[in-house]
Amino acid sequence: MRANPLATVRNLGILAHVDAGKTTVTERILYATGTTHKRGEVHDGTTVTDYDPQERDRGITIFAAAVSCSWNGHRVNLIDTPGHVDFADEVERSLRVLDGAVAVFDAVAGVEPQSESVWRQADRHGVPRIAFVNKMDRAGADLDAAVASVRERLHPAPLAVQLPIGAQDTFTGVVDLVRMRALTWSDAGEAADPAPVPDALREEAARRRRMLEEAVAELHPGALEEFCDTGSLGDATLGSALRDLTRGGDAVVVLCGSAYRNRGIEPLLDAVLAYLPSPLDVPPVRGTRDDGSEQERAADPAAPLTALAFKVNATPTGRLTYLRIYSGTIEKGDTVWDATGRRAERIGRILRVRADRHAPLDRATAGDIVAVVGLKSARAGATLCAPDAPLLLEPPGAAEPVVSVAVEALKGTDTGRLAAALARLAEEDPSLVVRTDAETGQTVLSGMGELHLEVAVEKIRREHALGVNVGRPRVSHRETVGRGVSGFVFRHVKQDGGAGQFAHVVLDVEPLASPESGFEFRSVVVGGRVPQEYVRAVEAGCRDALAEGPLGGHPVTGLRVTLTDGSTHVKDSSDTAFRTAGRLGLRDALRACAMVLLEPVAEVTVTVPEDAVGGVLGDLAARRGRVTGSSGRAGAAVVTATVPLAELFGYATRLRSRTQGRGTFTARPTGYAPAAAEVCAR
Repeated sequence: MRANPLATVRNLGILAHVDAGKTTVTERILYATGTTHKRGEVHDGTTVTDYDPQERDRGITIFAAAVSCSWNGHRVNLIDTPGHVDFADEVERSLRVLDGAVAVFDAVAGVEPQSESVWRQADRHGVPRIAFVNKMDRAGADLDAAVASVRERLHPAPLAVQLPIGAQDTFTGVVDLVRMRALTWSDAGEAADPAPVPDALREEAARRRRMLEEAVAELHPGALEEFCDTGSLGDATLGSALRDLTRGGDAVVVLCGSAYRNRGIEPLLDAVLAYLPSPLDVPPVRGTRDDGSEQERAADPAAPLTALAFKVNATPTGRLTYLRIYSGTIEKGDTVWDATGRRAERIGRILRVRADRHAPLDRATAGDIVAVVGLKSARAGATLCAPDAPLLLEPPGAAEPVVSVAVEALKGTDTGRLAAALARLAEEDPSLVVRTDAETGQTVLSGMGELHLEVAVEKIRREHALGVNVGRPRVSHRETVGRGVSGFVFRHVKQDGGAGQFAHVVLDVEPLASPESGFEFRSVVVGGRVPQEYVRAVEAGCRDALAEGPLGGHPVTGLRVTLTDGSTHVKDSSDTAFRTAGRLGLRDALRACAMVLLEPVAEVTVTVPEDAVGGVLGDLAARRGRVTGSSGRAGAAVVTATVPLAELFGYATRLRSRTQGRGTFTARPTGYAPAAAEVCAR
């Protein structure tokens, strides 16, 4: 029988901490597969996947880039993901559509903080991984130490399937423990033919092969049976068991090499084909139909179309929408149904992606990752499906922004252009949120970190040629009554010809139990001294006065006003007069009260390593935070505190620096609290 072509497809991502070598690994994969004919370098700004000017200037990956290549008759669709924590949402959207991943680790540093974060993200999505310990040529490189750090911090069963030949400067290759052969590379990075294991390493290689067999036998029932019968594992059994353990998430195959020196890339590609799953090996995608029922669709080109848009990129030549096709087939010119936006869209062109370069395709089938041109409104996370068989897939989760800045155009005439540029940014990156503060009137841009926002603003400046001012947004304060007044008398008398205005009111002002209680008004006037229609006018006037308090013109909340007495004039009293009396009377009464400035506060939950708790608590105290609780969770400490919102600007960056990037926090606004003396002074 003819093999299913989907069995020769691999959709994988490259995951790692910043500077572990993800992009260099990707470059060497492209070179080894013949996709490129020159090795790009990050430090030279010549890499294929870091094509954005900011990525080349900063020397880091900012945007997830998709590339496609071929190896040994297989199609490999690869996504190079960012390593900086500010761009974790790019990793999240990429993992949503991937079938497997290669986690890259520094042979000197081992598991680094962001390595943990992306590993946990892959855990949530159930993405099988293999590990590549990079930079084996560096001073201090130690494969065993790197494997130990993976075991301690990420996974209980890392299985090293290679033994390095040489160390540091003398690293020239690896011993393949599965097939017991030596793989070496020249100084120019050219692979030599496989050779027998060197005599000097034969005993060590045999010992490690035995350890590998024992570890696999403990985890795999089929391997255990053969191991008990024969006392060892054959190459075929060992390879099959490693594949099952990797795809089931029970173990992690570990390889090593030096991407910069082009050593170890070919075995890594072989391991990707041997151990990571194809679209046929992953469970069918599950979605929701219009009637609310769930349905599964397998990776079958003949099934109804089901695809997920995971990235949108607006380029000078058109709007690119990146798709993972789970089932069915699309062809150029097809009409598809956007089940998320509830509208029809037309596929103009289909492109095989290689970062910022593209090759046109006539059709794409299940298992493919491609870009399409022609979709006008589909956003990242949208489901595209056959019009006659709609199905809605769960979109990638979007993280809540934690840092905000206020932005404005340098020129007033550019305000409209800035709004359009911000809308385009938010369309390309769902983790960016743009809003207008109703009270301050500022345009506020929120994102995952200060670097994230810095990159976004710089993108506006470069791509739209706009001058932009950036500043901290002002928090919205409130004012409340600390100590009230009783029997405050106010007379409103106005006579300027014709009918005059007269209103006499007596007010009691007192604080409510909570500043969030708002405003209460009541009347205890007896004997009809103030008619009911005028009482309603007084209440309306008092509400008008709440718009601006005496301390700084902030809205007033958390008080009760009682109308205790008053009087009218036969001719000059009116609704207008009493409304004015209520407004001006309460305004003067508030000046006589002891007022309190309120600032917004948030409940912050900080998760940090236990060894960093002291520094985090000190930093929270310096930010006027009040710790409300702490607990332990899987080797980490979870601290909850109430912190003024104004003190949280810049906290994400500060927390990461204090915890080496391993700390995370969430903030939930909880209301208002009295501001500190220094805030009132400002």
